[in-house]
Amino acid sequence: MDEAKRPWRVLLVDDEGAITSNLAPFLERAGFAVAVAADGEQGLRRVEDFLPDLIVLDVLMPKLDGRETLRRLRQAGNWTPVILLTQVGSPVERAMALDEGADDYLNKPFEPYELAARIRAIIRRSQAGAP
Repeated sequence: MDEAKRPWRVLLVDDEGAITSNLAPFLERAGFAVAVAADGEQGLRRVEDFLPDLIVLDVLMPKLDGRETLRRLRQAGNWTPVILLTQVGSPVERAMALDEGADDYLNKPFEPYELAARIRAIIRRSQAGAP
């Protein structure tokens, strides 16, 4: 498939099966290719083989939480856009996550249509200067 015509790849990393089982099919219907990981460790492995255009990353997860996963990505030089999802929505938490390299932040519960729109907007901006 022509690289320019392929669907954008989104990696969804969340330990809540109720979220991934509903959100992954929704995002696929919205035109994205979606891979799912259940925690940060699995998410880091999926980044290597799936090569996502954007990562949707839950903050509160077992094994490796979302903020540490984000830090490891950035320390490795991986600047794939990241949207963080969390139920902890304090302004300080949001500011720290953005300072650590997140591209956007969305509090749970959220509207899936809004998430899809944010994904499209961030990928468009991130690829605007790409050849």
